[in-house]
Amino acid sequence: MKAADLRSCSLFEGLSHDDLEVVARWADEVEVPEGKHLVDEGRFAYEFFVIRAGTAEVRHGDETVRELGADDFFGEIGLLAGEGKRTATVVAASPMRLIVMSARDFSAMADH
Repeated sequence: MKAADLRSCSLFEGLSHDDLEVVARWADEVEVPEGKHLVDEGRFAYEFFVIRAGTAEVRHGDETVRELGADDFFGEIGLLAGEGKRTATVVAASPMRLIVMSARDFSAMADH
């Protein structure tokens, strides 16, 4: 991923060019189809996501509790919480482009 691509995300807009270069090495951009389960409630957390394009539904149990769109992020709670499990299910409500970081890279970013 390129550092310039990260600058358009509000989560990263305050970072210096050098910091963006570091985060870009840790991040990948992926495309997923509508209906793809990105995370499932109760499962172990392995990734952090930032939405570049598209929408997703956040579900708790059988209820949709929130809709996410471009520039929203999710997955940090499961990575930061002590037990490391997902607190909700997130499903792509449209085709999506996502920035994804592994748990290890997310921790390195948080410590950087």
